Amino acid sequence: MTDTVSLSISDATTLLTEAFIAVGVPSPAAASVAGALVAAEAEGQNGHGFSRLADYAAQAKSGKVKAAATPVLTKRGPAALHIDAGLGFAYPALDAAFEAGVPLAKEMGIAVLTIGNSHHCGALSLQVERYAEAGLIAIMVANAPKAIAPWGAKEPLYGTNPIAFATPTEGAPLVVDLSLSKVARGKVMAAKKAGRDIPAGWALDADGNATTDAKAALAGTMVPIGEAKGTALALMVELLAAALTGSAFSAEAGSFFTADGQAPRVGQTLIVIDPGARTDYTARVQGLLDTIAQMEGARLPGNRRRAAIAAARENGLNVPATFVEQARALAGKN
Repeated sequence: MTDTVSLSISDATTLLTEAFIAVGVPSPAAASVAGALVAAEAEGQNGHGFSRLADYAAQAKSGKVKAAATPVLTKRGPAALHIDAGLGFAYPALDAAFEAGVPLAKEMGIAVLTIGNSHHCGALSLQVERYAEAGLIAIMVANAPKAIAPWGAKEPLYGTNPIAFATPTEGAPLVVDLSLSKVARGKVMAAKKAGRDIPAGWALDADGNATTDAKAALAGTMVPIGEAKGTALALMVELLAAALTGSAFSAEAGSFFTADGQAPRVGQTLIVIDPGARTDYTARVQGLLDTIAQMEGARLPGNRRRAAIAAARENGLNVPATFVEQARALAGKN
């Protein structure tokens, strides 16, 4: 068997959709989840792509994730919406937030969208980018099961707790997506599943020592970005994504990776702003981006991501064969 299999984005999406339907995920939710995983794979976020299939499928079959949950929307103020994911997959709830949030933000000038009782939400870049494509600025935070220790401690308390931002420009949206660990924990899990070591500097083992062993890293903690500053940001995300949404703090959340145990019940919050009243906004943004682009050695956030997406659209995805075989087996195609 070859190490990787080449699939078009369309074929990859169809395959994952069929795999999810085969394990009892209703068709609309299956399409939502599959589309998000394939889009993450296309932009190079492999830890949020095909590598999640087996875990998602096992959780759908065990009932840890309520695959048939229907998101419930509640108005919490003139510009505030809460979406209860019902312990289902995050992506249908995020789709519901987008559909209701765009017109609300355009009407009110701003919208605060909170999602509770949720699940792993993958690459935040995908979520904020679509708001920017609709002419809006978006900031998103999400908490995740514990993986980072407070600065100076050894026991994990915070999740990797990503933060993302997107804005319209005069061209393609500017997208910033960062984990508060040096790398997303999903990359460590993907390395473990593929039997690979991880680079030095990504993680610590349970005793607080540096490790390149993916299994030891998952039993320990992730190294935060910016040392104490990274853990301060992780605390901020805990409050916005978990306390504000009524969801589990990272230390209380069930695992994203196992089929047993309690549901993750994490949260996500989006703040969406309409810059439309500022008619020169995109011109000013573009002017700043052009200045950065002209600086010797400077690199704008998102350039590699856009290049990866363009290559995937033209040449397809190169997915580890193990993950493709898992999908085909679930979909009954072997």
